[in-house]
Amino acid sequence: MAIDALEELLYVLGGLVALWFAWRALEWGWLSPRRLGRALRAQGIRGTPYRFPAGDLKEEARRLEAERAKSMPLQSHSISARVQPIVHNTVKEHGKISMIWIGPTPAVILSDPKLVREVMSNKFGHFKKVDLPSRFNKLIGLGLASHKGEKWAVHRKIINHAFLLEKLKKMLPAFTTCTTELISRWEESMGPAKEKEIDVWPELQDLTGDVISRAAFGSSLSEGRRIFRIQSEQIQIATNMTNLYIPGYTFLPTKLNRKIKANAREVETLLKGIITKREQAMKN
Repeated sequence: MAIDALEELLYVLGGLVALWFAWRALEWGWLSPRRLGRALRAQGIRGTPYRFPAGDLKEEARRLEAERAKSMPLQSHSISARVQPIVHNTVKEHGKISMIWIGPTPAVILSDPKLVREVMSNKFGHFKKVDLPSRFNKLIGLGLASHKGEKWAVHRKIINHAFLLEKLKKMLPAFTTCTTELISRWEESMGPAKEKEIDVWPELQDLTGDVISRAAFGSSLSEGRRIFRIQSEQIQIATNMTNLYIPGYTFLPTKLNRKIKANAREVETLLKGIITKREQAMKN
């Protein structure tokens, strides 16, 4: 009798737990988005309808693929439709204050510069940065872009010194050297015809890394370049991981996870080596 009662109790508890999870899933994926959508529409904010459970993410991916399959006129500077097609179309259809859905979460779009300035200069803390998943923090690290509040203020104060006008002027030779090397390499690759099609996007990415490496790391230029290449690879991995999330996946001994950890170790080793060189140079 006692065993039967215990089994019944376990069944009841299991059923309650299952109902709780089902309710939480329903609240997360349907009830909460519906309430938020109604509240925003009541304030006069229009936008795309909510699609369970991904919102506009699937449509955004489809439109991005379609836009990138088309060539872009060289004279055109209108890139918003290619970079954020959902945002571009939503603003076009529903006005400068509108909304889209990122999964079950509504995102309000402000394209009026005055309103953007008002929100960004507001000190009440209503505008908050998006919290990146912990798996992304492990991949790309924490920095000024992800810090908040007092921690952000401290790091901003530290990094501000690097962007003072006098210090930026001292970096001009590094900028000139990097851009001159890039142009010379392009000219040499053209050959006698002096005509060649060049994909400048990866070249400009490398230029950015070279400029920062030369200005920040000086004599440790090769190590700096390697750090930027690894960081770019980590960002690409993080971007790919947004397409599929499996809880606990980052703890599995997969080839990708081993690569991520190896990259992190290499960056740490390179940075420690640069710091050691600087310390020795200061002592000498």
